Amino acid sequence: MKKQILEALEKNAKASIKDLSVILGEDESVIEKEISEMEKEKIICGYHTLINWEKTNKDSVVALIELKVTPQRGQGFDKIAERIYRFKEVKSVYLMSGGFDLTVIIEGKTMKEVALFVAQKLAPLEAVISTATHFVLKKYKEHGIILEEEDKDERMLISP
Repeated sequence: MKKQILEALEKNAKASIKDLSVILGEDESVIEKEISEMEKEKIICGYHTLINWEKTNKDSVVALIELKVTPQRGQGFDKIAERIYRFKEVKSVYLMSGGFDLTVIIEGKTMKEVALFVAQKLAPLEAVISTATHFVLKKYKEHGIILEEEDKDERMLISP
């Protein structure tokens, strides 16, 4: 039941208890109880709306920053990750395998603002060995949603 609720909410965070009850064929009180428990257990951590900011007048720059860091004795990467995710500019932090340790996704108003964040806040951290910043130029698909699809001509071809 939990998996079905999570899958339904992941597709549509606006789904009401009533909608989920109909979709899953379960009583509303059962659905409500399951969701409440998953919120308390931090299985459900929030509800978000996916916005294509490129279609608005909001100036925004998103950057993916690769970090090589020195793990701290007895705490591994967790302590440095926590220090980084507490910055308000940081949207996401991931522990990675491969050529670098952490991926940090941040958002700023300009490329200069992002560069200053990296230079003044991230790079000086004691555990940070190196950074590589990549700016997102265009988003095509996010969270499983295609942001811009080509308009297709659906008129029928008529030949003489």
